[in-house]
Amino acid sequence: MEPNRIILKLLDLLEFALLGFDFLGIITLFFLFLLLEWGCLFYTCPTLRFWKHITHLVSQVHSWRGILLQDGLFMVNMPALEQMNQILHILFVFLPFLWALGILPPPDALFLWAMEQILEFGLGGSSMSTHLRLLVMFIMSAGTVITSYFIPSTVGVVLFMTGFGFLLSLNLSDVGHKIGTKSKNLPSGPEKHFSWKECLFYIIILVFALLETGLLHHFAGFSQISKSSSQAIVGYGLMILLIILWILREIQSVYIIGIFRNPFYPKDVQTVTVFFEKQTRLMKIGIVRRILLTLVSPFAMIAFLSLDSSLQGLHSVSVSIGFTRAFRMVWQNTENALLETVIVSTVHLISNTDIWWNRNLDTGIRLLLVGIIRDRLIRFISKLQFAVTVLLTSWTEKKQRRKTTATLCILNIIFSPFVLVIIVFSTLLSSPLLPLFTLPVFLVGFPRPIQSWPGAAGTTACVCADTVYYYQMVPRLTAVLQTAMAAGSLGLLLPGSHYLGRFQDRLIWIMILECGYTYCCINIKGLELQETSCHTAEARRVDEVFEDAFEQEYTGVCSLNEHFGNVLTPCTVLPVKLYSDARNVLSGIIDSHENLKEFKGDLVKVLVWILVQYCSKRPGMKENVHNTENKGKAPLILPASNTSPPPKSPEDIDSLNSETFDDWSDDNIFDDEPTIKKVIEDKQLKDLPGTNSFIPGSVESQRVGDHSTGTVPENDLYKAVLLGYPAVDKGKQEDMPYIPLMEFSCSHSHLVCLPAEWRTSCMPNSKMKELSSLFPEDWYQFVLRQLECFHSEEKASNVLEEIANDKVLKDFYVHTVMTCYFSFFGIDNMAPSPGHILRVYSGVLPWSVALDWLTEKPELFQLALKAFRYTLKLMIDKASLGPIEDFRELIKYLEEYECDWYIGLVSDEKWKEAILQEKPYLFSLGYDSNMGIYTGRVLSLQELLIQVGKLNAEAVRGQWANLSWELLYATNDDEERYSIQAHPLLLRNLTVQAADPPLGYPIYSSKPLYIHLY
Repeated sequence: MEPNRIILKLLDLLEFALLGFDFLGIITLFFLFLLLEWGCLFYTCPTLRFWKHITHLVSQVHSWRGILLQDGLFMVNMPALEQMNQILHILFVFLPFLWALGILPPPDALFLWAMEQILEFGLGGSSMSTHLRLLVMFIMSAGTVITSYFIPSTVGVVLFMTGFGFLLSLNLSDVGHKIGTKSKNLPSGPEKHFSWKECLFYIIILVFALLETGLLHHFAGFSQISKSSSQAIVGYGLMILLIILWILREIQSVYIIGIFRNPFYPKDVQTVTVFFEKQTRLMKIGIVRRILLTLVSPFAMIAFLSLDSSLQGLHSVSVSIGFTRAFRMVWQNTENALLETVIVSTVHLISNTDIWWNRNLDTGIRLLLVGIIRDRLIRFISKLQFAVTVLLTSWTEKKQRRKTTATLCILNIIFSPFVLVIIVFSTLLSSPLLPLFTLPVFLVGFPRPIQSWPGAAGTTACVCADTVYYYQMVPRLTAVLQTAMAAGSLGLLLPGSHYLGRFQDRLIWIMILECGYTYCCINIKGLELQETSCHTAEARRVDEVFEDAFEQEYTGVCSLNEHFGNVLTPCTVLPVKLYSDARNVLSGIIDSHENLKEFKGDLVKVLVWILVQYCSKRPGMKENVHNTENKGKAPLILPASNTSPPPKSPEDIDSLNSETFDDWSDDNIFDDEPTIKKVIEDKQLKDLPGTNSFIPGSVESQRVGDHSTGTVPENDLYKAVLLGYPAVDKGKQEDMPYIPLMEFSCSHSHLVCLPAEWRTSCMPNSKMKELSSLFPEDWYQFVLRQLECFHSEEKASNVLEEIANDKVLKDFYVHTVMTCYFSFFGIDNMAPSPGHILRVYSGVLPWSVALDWLTEKPELFQLALKAFRYTLKLMIDKASLGPIEDFRELIKYLEEYECDWYIGLVSDEKWKEAILQEKPYLFSLGYDSNMGIYTGRVLSLQELLIQVGKLNAEAVRGQWANLSWELLYATNDDEERYSIQAHPLLLRNLTVQAADPPLGYPIYSSKPLYIHLY
């Protein structure tokens, strides 16, 4: 657009303003059109980005919103609108300043905030977990109010309000999803019965509520509230019920109203066993509280509302709005509704009936106003506490003190009335109190939804290797939260409440998104485990707060909370089944010469056990267990031939051991984490599985259906004819591969026979004979005799004995086991070094002639690596628990490793899979290069206590508002900025971490989780 167009339009604007507007109108429209045209010229208008990145369309909406409002108010000739027009003329002049201070919200944030406020305070609903749910619920709730206004019958109106108030307070999408999915699955199960019981419960509650409302409204007499009226009597009952519920809720937490220690709460709770012993009585009290809150309180309040005289006459708009909200709040937020009803009843009883409150307002509107006052009063107290904490800690905390701190404190004291006005204004708008750069300079943040962020909860997270621990923990934590929330251990459940959980190095951030009748929707975030200095400082303070609350014995009856000024108030502890992380120093074990020498012998035994277990449990073997009895002679075995030539000189043979360790010394192995040598999956093997490689001068004939295990029946033996071996010198004949026709002595031996491709030769016979002396034949036979692959116990022992004595089968195992052994160590009798152990444990094998042979067989490579890791764990257990007495004890160790342990690397994908599968134990070997020590990391799955506390919601919202202001508008992304530094009372660094990405960086964020509270 040309600049002349702007000048012409501004001239037309000036001429138009001189005709019909005052001077302020000229300035107002000048600013608005300037912003509009700037957006046309430069694509984006110079608006501030407080909530998210602003698009061209949003910038145009900002400007047209003001222009249309100006013209609309001017065109309508109404005194009230004309007065509003004059006020807006003055307000619009300060539009740039309001924009700069962040009070003027983006259109989308304003729209969502307005819907949320109207839904919660005008229609009796709750803030929703997603924007779509908010829009749908707003339309349904508004439609309910409009429909109730046009119903002519008073009984019909009351029944309609009661029924829809109950239905809209339920999580209808979840109930419908359960019915829809379970109706498709005909087979019955616990979940199906549970779902139908739940639906039946809701139907019964709805029927009784409609009956009570209709009967009381139709037959009971109506009169103004007096000390002897029916409604007043119900009011007295509600007062007693409120007091009982408040007491039962407060004794569930460790502190009463966050200040006084609860004498009924278990003291010195550090273990799950002690916690369960001391928590039994409180859980019973929690059940009583839940019954009173879920069943008794709603019906009592319905009786109070049904007896109100305002419902007898012709209902007005105020009656439709007020009572629709009241009948909805009874179910949607029972505790707050009970408090509001008691306040209205008490005020009416103790006040004069001629005052404006009682004369001009019906009960529904009184409840609505009391609800707004209650909410704003709670927010004002929280904001005031937050502001005082920021002001005082800026001076009392030495690390927070700056050169300008004294000046800012003095200015806050001098202008304290103005600061108080800012807090009040922020409270009235239900917008966050924004401490600029988290300094004691307070602004009013623009109104925004309770979630504070534009995106849906749980859509983004900074995923890393530690995220898997939160994935495993969250389902179990959700189940425990259900019990705690139902009992009242976490206090009053309100949308926008924040909780912080702590266990070892894990920090769990819990936010309530939505509440309704018997359900609550939450979002759980997991903070980083790799702690920075700021993270560590605040985490240490969190530990101190929880230790003082849960782990110390108090002699006084009601001790005070020493950390009352902190934004974190301890609530309770939750028993959750999760992984406990323990790190041990292995110095003295892994570097012990005796342990390392025993390690080599144990490795051969573990290799034998793992290979036998693998072969006996292969799917093809189990199917043939009953089909191998008495079929004539034992099968003949034709082993696969050698695919790689042997060394051609004695010097090569003698240098095998030295070649194993050439260029693979211990130097510089800990500069970086050892990288795992991956098996080359795309490498094509030279031999097809189960077939022999081509031998020069041989003639081969194959057919489909030949046995892949290397066993061939006698009548098929000569399908493959080997002719014309190459001539071999006499001096080298003993080192050439030997290919005889071998026959199993037992007809069942093929059930535990090794795959054919594993029987290929890569080493000369002389070397194999030397290694064969290390093979433990007695252990091999013992392992075979322990197999349980035969269903017939009578013949099992005899068959296993025959298999154990089969020399051909033993030779196969000797060949494979010792080749794997050689690929790890060679034949050197020297004990391996700790560095060698760590490298092989990490999958980095030394070079040898057997390396390629092993890596070409991925399955065998993984089995051999697993055996190596099992042997290391066995060495550590023997050093810790004592030597192994016999073979049976050794098998118990190995079976335990196989069933209950995952032994590997933290960086492995299987490590994550094991955690998600909830393996009881996980082990990993590591090395601390800073301290020069070897470490063992053990994860143990057990039921442990997570300490949970409630955060000041306004402190969180205020710090998040400053975060978006500072990063999106001020563009201060300095990693060492003041507003992200550790603050022991505000927990500033942890709060920033818990913000939604890209401003925050939680490593885990769950989707909205719906918890049923019954």
